[in-house]
Amino acid sequence: MTTSTLVVGNCRKLGAPKVFFIAADMASPEVPERVVQFALDKLGGLDYLVLNHLGATPAGTRSRSVQATRWLLQVNLLSYVQLTSLALPSLTDSKGSLVVVSSLLGPVPTSFSSPYSAAKFALDGFFGSLRRELDVQDVNVAITMCVLGLRDRASTAEGVRGVSRAKAAPGPKAALAVIRGGATRAPGVFYPWRFHLLCLLRGWLPHPRAWFIRQELNVTAAAAA
Repeated sequence: MTTSTLVVGNCRKLGAPKVFFIAADMASPEVPERVVQFALDKLGGLDYLVLNHLGATPAGTRSRSVQATRWLLQVNLLSYVQLTSLALPSLTDSKGSLVVVSSLLGPVPTSFSSPYSAAKFALDGFFGSLRRELDVQDVNVAITMCVLGLRDRASTAEGVRGVSRAKAAPGPKAALAVIRGGATRAPGVFYPWRFHLLCLLRGWLPHPRAWFIRQELNVTAAAAA
């Protein structure tokens, strides 16, 4: 059973009368237009755009190759920009919401994740600037930035196996925090909540000591990966 089939089945069990889905590879630059057009054709317009797809690379120094970085930026940054640009006219008409699922590695960089952090930093910059542009033009489209940590998904855990000592947060609770933030048009969501404090602390402690980093990372394993 594919993931799409499973999601469709669960939606129907929860009472959804109709469920539409399209399989898409966001590493292909031509795909975002097809996805947005599919949604507009099926739904007639958009009230929400939730950007939550992810291209992850294993932690370590090898993930810094140019080829891996180019692929990751297309999936984790450029496709977000493409989808947003294509969906924005419909969201403007509906006074809708953009929900952008990012990571703690956006506002707070860590070791052995430079391409991934670069993409997340760029998300913060792009959507932070877009929010101000919409404000000054009186466009009533909300942007909710979600700063999430490591979730307990098998694919995520595999990417940092033996490298990170951080504990994964429950995926369903993180998803609920995202839904609540989007529904209330909150400017930001932090899950777990302590991530908000970590983001604030970065301004006071921009260069953490090496001993602190070693508490979270198996440095030897990361350098060898």
